[in-house]
Order: sequence, then structure tokens, then C-alpha cells
Amino acid sequence: MRKSNAFILATVATVGVVALGGVVVAQGMHGNGMGQHGHGMGMGQHDEVNMPGLRGANATPEESAELAVMFRKFDTITRTVENLPNGIRTVTRSSDPEVMDVLVSHAVGMIDRVERKDDPEIFIQSPTLDVFFLHGDEIASQVEVTDEGLVVVQTSDNPELVEALQVHAAEVSDMADRGMAAVHDMMMQQGRGH
Repeated sequence: MRKSNAFILATVATVGVVALGGVVVAQGMHGNGMGQHGHGMGMGQHDEVNMPGLRGANATPEESAELAVMFRKFDTITRTVENLPNGIRTVTRSSDPEVMDVLVSHAVGMIDRVERKDDPEIFIQSPTLDVFFLHGDEIASQVEVTDEGLVVVQTSDNPELVEALQVHAAEVSDMADRGMAAVHDMMMQQGRGH
């Protein structure tokens, strides 16, 4: 089934934000084994139960809850990414039907946000998403849910967007592989950690 560019963009952005949320969960896991440890990202303790990093200045509670599901169950998510000359093709799936439903829902919502340039401002979101919310109308997106999983093709004539799409796709894949540990490492590299 084909969807609008907004749907596709939301899917890609959603997957990215979801992946980032997984990093926050992993951060809690690598602490003291109890889901928390005593240093933070400007938010106090890492809290695997409440996941404050998945909230945002402009995010709904439902969006944050979807991110939490994806980060708690990141180990059920698999992803492949193909870099295209003008964008990306990703295939994302989960062995858990609940997570798969959340992936699709979150992607649809985020693609819509990108098209409307309505940044959810998730506390832990990657800076690569900033360019999407500034230039979302310059991304052509195709989204399909197939037997392969959630298939997203995003292209642009804007080289800055092409680079951001490819960088972000790699970030999301890292989050799907390592959960919150990937987010933690990314934030530390950007000087946003502890």
C-alpha cells in the first residue's frame, strides 16, 4: 500500500526517534543493574521505568509511550538500510506484533509531523532530525507494510537532506541493535551526556 510523502516521512522520523528512545533504556540497563544509575543527561538519573528522555516539549504522552515500548523491546527489532544516491531505503520489522504495530503508528505520526514541520522536541532526539523539521517538504517518501516489514524509501534533491537521511538511518539502526546504549554514546559524542 502506498502512502503520501507525509506518511513516509513520519515513518522514517518515527523510527529514528524510536531508536533514540531505545538508547535511553539501554543507559538505564548498564548502570547498577537496577535500571538506574547516578549520573544523568541534564535530567537527573537514568530512569528505565519512567524514561524521562522520551518526553518532549511538543510531544504527546502517546508518542512518548510508543517510544518507550520500542526502547524496552528494541531487541525484537531488526533493520536493513540501503543508501541510495538521493536518499535511503529501509526495512524495519519486529518479531513482536505489539512492537510492529507501534513502529508503524509511530512512523505514520512522525512522518506527518515532518511534513507539517512540527518538531516534537523529544529530549534525546538526534540533531540530524532538525533538518527534517526545517525542510520536510523537500523529502519524497514512499511507505509500505509488506511481508518484509515496514519499507520506507525517502529521497530528496537537497544534498543536505540526503546526507541527513543517511546519517539518521544509521543512527536508528544502531539504536535497534544496541538500544539505549547507542543513544547514550551518541549524546556523549555530541557533548550532551554526562
